[in-house]
Amino acid sequence: MDRKKFIKFVGLTSLAMHIDSLNALHQFSSSLPNAERMPVLFLGHGNPMNAIEENEFVQGFRNAAKTLPKPKAILCVSAHWFIKGTKVTAMDMPPTIHDFGGFPKALFDVQYPAKGDPQLAKETQQLLLPTPVELDESWGLDHGAWTVIKHLYPNADIPVMQLSIDYTKPASYHYELAKRLAVLRDKGVLIIGSGNIVHNLSLVDFQNINKVDYGFDWAVEARQQINQWLLDGNFQPIVDYDKQSKAIQLAVPTPDHYLPLVYSLGLKNKSESLSLFNDKLLAGSLSMTSVKIG
Repeated sequence: MDRKKFIKFVGLTSLAMHIDSLNALHQFSSSLPNAERMPVLFLGHGNPMNAIEENEFVQGFRNAAKTLPKPKAILCVSAHWFIKGTKVTAMDMPPTIHDFGGFPKALFDVQYPAKGDPQLAKETQQLLLPTPVELDESWGLDHGAWTVIKHLYPNADIPVMQLSIDYTKPASYHYELAKRLAVLRDKGVLIIGSGNIVHNLSLVDFQNINKVDYGFDWAVEARQQINQWLLDGNFQPIVDYDKQSKAIQLAVPTPDHYLPLVYSLGLKNKSESLSLFNDKLLAGSLSMTSVKIG
């Protein structure tokens, strides 16, 4: 194949993939009735022990839940499913994953028996075209998901799916990918990003592990700057976090806990409100800051 024919072929292939994506979006939009537009959350999930402890952050999750319409399903983007490629859980009953060690038996005993939604998983797969998305039946609900969702919906009566984060892609990719999920909000799906904005485990002050409103100078600076960008609706520097100050580099030494925030922001419409809750530093180098959109 000569160069001109090859370029034409590639162009037609890209166009076909785009048309397939639009058709999938139309089919999905027609397949489910519209519902009240669901807000979007980013939850600073923090220590897994929040699943079984009573503290102000757990109460903050519960208070946030009181402001939400009841969803038909939940799609969670968790920091703890950070893999090569994009997958969505597609089993009938996702297992509760205890993906941590060194905690009391009482934490390992917790189960969150929410159902999955295989059909919605397939429709999500189609929505994300032309990005290849694998339907996964081996993962389940990791602690980035169930330790916080159990405080929002303690009866486990809402189907829950997880979407993985592809570690090979930059933040800008994830920000744009999230936009394709926006139609889910009008179908009764609550989308939750779960991570921590300031998350440097190597610098945690373990002697003050539960000390609230306590942050190192760089953590205070990073939190204040990112919060200002959030409240101003200035998301580009948040997406371009790796080009920002030394304080933000210390706050985000790895992207796994940060990228769920980027997904949540990608789902915001310009006219929607954004508010913060649980907005405190902890143990010197962590933040519990959470975000509600809409």
